[in-house]
Amino acid sequence: MKKIFFVWTVAILAGGLFLMGMASRPRPKVRIRKYGNGHYRLFVKGKPYIIRGVCYSSVPIGKNHEYDLFSDSNNPWLVDGELMKKMGINTVRFYKPGENPEDTKRVIRDLYERFGIRTILGHWLGFWEYPCPRYGDEDFREKIKKEVLEMVNLYKDEEGILFWILGNENNYSFSGQVNPWTSDEIEKETNLTKQIYLRAQIYYSFVNELAKEIHRIDPNHPVALGNGELRWLEIAREFCPAIDLVACIIYRGKTFGNLFKSLRMIYDRPIVISEFGADSYDAYRNKEDQNMQVFFLESQWRQIYKNLYGNKDGAGNCLGGTMFEWTDEWWKHNEYSPQTWIEHDRGAGWSNGSYYFDIKAPKNLNMNEEWFGIVALSKELKDGVNKRIPRKAYYILREFWKEPYATKKKKKD
Repeated sequence: MKKIFFVWTVAILAGGLFLMGMASRPRPKVRIRKYGNGHYRLFVKGKPYIIRGVCYSSVPIGKNHEYDLFSDSNNPWLVDGELMKKMGINTVRFYKPGENPEDTKRVIRDLYERFGIRTILGHWLGFWEYPCPRYGDEDFREKIKKEVLEMVNLYKDEEGILFWILGNENNYSFSGQVNPWTSDEIEKETNLTKQIYLRAQIYYSFVNELAKEIHRIDPNHPVALGNGELRWLEIAREFCPAIDLVACIIYRGKTFGNLFKSLRMIYDRPIVISEFGADSYDAYRNKEDQNMQVFFLESQWRQIYKNLYGNKDGAGNCLGGTMFEWTDEWWKHNEYSPQTWIEHDRGAGWSNGSYYFDIKAPKNLNMNEEWFGIVALSKELKDGVNKRIPRKAYYILREFWKEPYATKKKKKD
């Protein structure tokens, strides 16, 4: 009897110590929980978090993509942060950190501490390296890996960090659409379909390696795979299991269609729509149309909310979105002609039939890259910063995000 009592006592003590160990192990500051019904939910410091975000790469009139917001002595993020907070934005997406780490930290801290806005920080993974990204070469992968891990080590302890995004639309290079690359292994294969598969295998395996390393040094923040649409994610499922979520770039007009349910079937991960939106210029009528922008953005956000955790009518795998973009970019239509950066160009650069109001524009070119801002820019300066002029979308989305309006269904969809 004493022996049984002793074994029972030891078992209780051991179980208690195990539970104490579990209790003392801190949960990640940012984590994603999957539920029994297949739904996903994002938590920050134990509280549910819906990403109401915007892509933030604001460029002053007269500058181009080489401008470094983080080092601007006029502190434009303080102007923007105030406006974002009033709108209801809680997250910004930076495609890359600034040139100076201390400047970058200052912006992340200001946005979080002053306005409660968290930061998604990304890395291009060398996608725009000249003459091409060499994902098949070991020296190139090591170079990019060093940069990514340096970024994570530099900013992982910043309170404002939400998660990391690896890449953006890098998967479009698999078929040679953008920034084509190859390797000796790929060149030996004559079948074009198999060449695409090999590129995807090489790239997604590399991203998986990066994700595992990031998890090792930073257990507090998830890692996202940046991907154009859902293309080739069936290959990512095979070679990129370490990824926590997908950050997709989607331009499908009014609706995201079967996006959310398709993702569950192809690559069961939660999704943040990391780039989506609509411009405010009607290329057919050749005039600004803020109502057109509102129509698409409000519909897109209703789709996002429909597919959040807990909505029985949706897929339950959406965590929110970061719309493109905060301010207009006056340099984009003629990016190699500096003299045009001081004028708001009305030319459309590409075609997308999903944005159907102005698809009858000449040559069907209806997407105006310089007019995607939720906030317009004025040439008038205030404290060295171009004056911000919120568009109609700013006010409509501000109301949409207020409960219970955001969860209501419109009578006419």
